[in-house]
Amino acid sequence: MTYEQALDFLYTQLPMYQRQGAPAYKPGLDTSRRLAGAFGNPHRQFRSIHVGGTNGKGSTAHTLAAILQAAGYRTGLYTSPHLVDFRERIRVDGKMISREGVADFVERYQALPAEVRELHPSFFELTMVMAFDYMARCGVDVAVVEVGMGGRLDSTNIISPDLCVITNISLDHTQFLGSTLPEIAGEKAGIIKPGVPVVVGEAEGDVRRVFADKAAAEGAPITFACESPDYISARPEEDCIVYEGTPYGTLRGQLTGDCQPRNAATILAATGRLIEAGYHIGAQDVARGMAHVCDDTGLAGRWMVVGRRPTVVCDTGHNAGGWQYLAPRLASLPGVKHMVLGFVSDKDVSHILEMMPRGDVRYYFTRASIDRAMDSVRLLEIARGVGLDGTSYPTVKDAVAAAMAQAKEDDTVFVGGSTFVVADFLAAFHG
Repeated sequence: MTYEQALDFLYTQLPMYQRQGAPAYKPGLDTSRRLAGAFGNPHRQFRSIHVGGTNGKGSTAHTLAAILQAAGYRTGLYTSPHLVDFRERIRVDGKMISREGVADFVERYQALPAEVRELHPSFFELTMVMAFDYMARCGVDVAVVEVGMGGRLDSTNIISPDLCVITNISLDHTQFLGSTLPEIAGEKAGIIKPGVPVVVGEAEGDVRRVFADKAAAEGAPITFACESPDYISARPEEDCIVYEGTPYGTLRGQLTGDCQPRNAATILAATGRLIEAGYHIGAQDVARGMAHVCDDTGLAGRWMVVGRRPTVVCDTGHNAGGWQYLAPRLASLPGVKHMVLGFVSDKDVSHILEMMPRGDVRYYFTRASIDRAMDSVRLLEIARGVGLDGTSYPTVKDAVAAAMAQAKEDDTVFVGGSTFVVADFLAAFHG
């Protein structure tokens, strides 16, 4: 089997939430457990760290992996979705799974007994087991595993981690996880395990109580990171954020979005809990991981500046929680803002659009190349309903080309609204 044949099987023969949405969502752990069992339960062959939450879990997972790599641990990393290359989801020491590794796994899956294949796993369930199998074969010491959706019924919840991390809670995937923040928090809190330390980034009021009560019920020591961050100050500079007064000295964070100081508080608290659990992590390892997370793990799409004159930025923030940080930062930039935006059709975008910058801004509404993407003409209609205007374009490539043609050297071109818009942009323009 070739890599291309394996990808064709994964994309066309399995239900895939990334492309199809609700029809592909398959909550519950039974299929994952039985499928993992058919491959010898590879997730039991290494230590793990489980990272959930609504926003920031990708940045947090990648940075923890970078810190562990710097400390000399052979480190697996499983995240989703990918931007350009399927193999981004599965990494060992920052390197993507090989094409041969993907093809070999699919071949072995197809050779399993019929009663296993008849479980009809989803794309996410099968690729998760692929990740665990590959990591076990590579002999990783520890894997950082990002939750797909929710937590309690997410496929990844079959692992028994050394640490659980929950970044924050905001309204997203409400059709699956609940319509209120406490309901969503209850689903996210489902990754908290008996006696396993948990770090929660941001949580207030009823959401905080949900986590505190779940941790108490499980006998899990809990840390609320943002209530007492492990740094005195976070100072943005052009290409980094400088964190002073940390237990590891002054640190320079490669990730520069306005949300990153909160992520950093979560990451530093998690690092402290890992050290307490016996992980050998030095100050130099934390400094290396924070300063080189994108270089060492391939993280992309988080306030990612890909061009100058005009400044061209893309960001995968795709819900109200993400835009509470993106909108003010965009509004503060000089020059005209050229906003290339697209969303998925199963998301209520009106509230997000209400958060968009006004004034000297031009909007280019577009559609990502997935089935779930909202039609750009429909998106323009919704935008006009909240006082925005602009032009619709059938593809991300067309919208970005139009924005670049109109932008002057001192302007900013922003590409985002959906992870999949960023994916199309990077594939078309940035390799």
